[in-house]
Amino acid sequence: MSIFKRGKIYWFHFIFNGEHIQESTKQGNPRTARQIEAAHRTALAKGEVGIIEREQAPSLSVFIEKEFLPFVSAHFKATPKTAQYYEYGARLLRESDLWDLKLDHITSQHGGGFIARNSELSPSTINCGLRTLRRALNLAEEWGKLTRSPKIALARGERQRERVLTDAEFLAYRDLCRQPWSDLATLLYGTGIRPGEAYRLRWECVSLKEDGSRIQIVEGKSKAARRLLPLIPEVCRVLQARWESQGCPTEGWVFPSASESGHLEEGSAKIQHGDAVKKLQAVKDAFDTWKKSGSIGNWQDFVGTNTGLPTDYILCHAKVLRSGVRPFEPYCLRHTSLTRLAEAGCDAFTLARIAGHSSITITQRYCHPQAEAIEAAFGRLAAAGIEKRMPPATFPATGTNDQDSELPEVIEKMVSAVGIEPTTY
Repeated sequence: MSIFKRGKIYWFHFIFNGEHIQESTKQGNPRTARQIEAAHRTALAKGEVGIIEREQAPSLSVFIEKEFLPFVSAHFKATPKTAQYYEYGARLLRESDLWDLKLDHITSQHGGGFIARNSELSPSTINCGLRTLRRALNLAEEWGKLTRSPKIALARGERQRERVLTDAEFLAYRDLCRQPWSDLATLLYGTGIRPGEAYRLRWECVSLKEDGSRIQIVEGKSKAARRLLPLIPEVCRVLQARWESQGCPTEGWVFPSASESGHLEEGSAKIQHGDAVKKLQAVKDAFDTWKKSGSIGNWQDFVGTNTGLPTDYILCHAKVLRSGVRPFEPYCLRHTSLTRLAEAGCDAFTLARIAGHSSITITQRYCHPQAEAIEAAFGRLAAAGIEKRMPPATFPATGTNDQDSELPEVIEKMVSAVGIEPTTY
């Protein structure tokens, strides 16, 4: 028998015919609670008490089509890309053998099978389907369609966006970028705003003043995305030059284009970003070829001849070009900016406000304490000194206690007065 106490009341729980039975005895006495549990077991065995039948879990296909996708459309109306992500994930699940399974029949093993059967797809695409499955199962549990959702593990090898660039890498990269991506990359690197927020930035939300320039983000993924951010001098100079080149407008897109939306879109931005990354890779390949061929002659001339890049550019960024710049995603510019703020001593709550995060848990991914930062933290602790922060310890005196010295006299008086010698141990 198994009982447990919740507050002042005892509950019982046990397994009967594969079902978990748990009820309150409404008693505060453990003996009475055990008697009630025994009576309930007996009543179940005799069939006098029935087990409430759970509503049969729907299939994954029925739940996604009738409940999950309508929820996605309504809930993510303000963030259509998130809705498109889950809709694409639903299409991946529709083509899998998970589609016709009951929700309560899906286990973590099925997630592993989904990864194996879609091995020809990229990890990011596979995880799109798995994240959709995970979100659907969690909602099914929340809405009472499922007792407990299984843990669905994601595929390994997904391309991450947590790369942190050095300033030298960024400058070598930016000098190869075309406009308007060059200015936009500087904006991301200097403010840490989201790429989508930068694409939609309007001059009405930009304030270029000598006493302090700022940009205002008026819409985003959540209420926390609406924020006012100051501009560092480098970003201010870039926006000032762009504003003057456009005729000092008071409204309109900061990064206009001929797209349907009227501003630079993600597709065009990725193309320009990819062109710069390819040039950096071509420089590294040319340098490696020069080394393998015996390092004959000047490597700058060899790289310039094979890549068509100006000699001035190669000389300016020689050190970082020799070591190479690993490919990265545009989002890494935002990640680098927020990471640099964290390294500069910005606390997590302030960083969350700057980043536009609704939860501080998301902000934690931008905090990468390096060995130098840890050493510096302990250095500041050592500089403060333990003696300065803690009062000196006080210990009781070890000399003879006056009361102890009087004890033999007290015992002698007791013996003489009563005539009985006290017991000693």
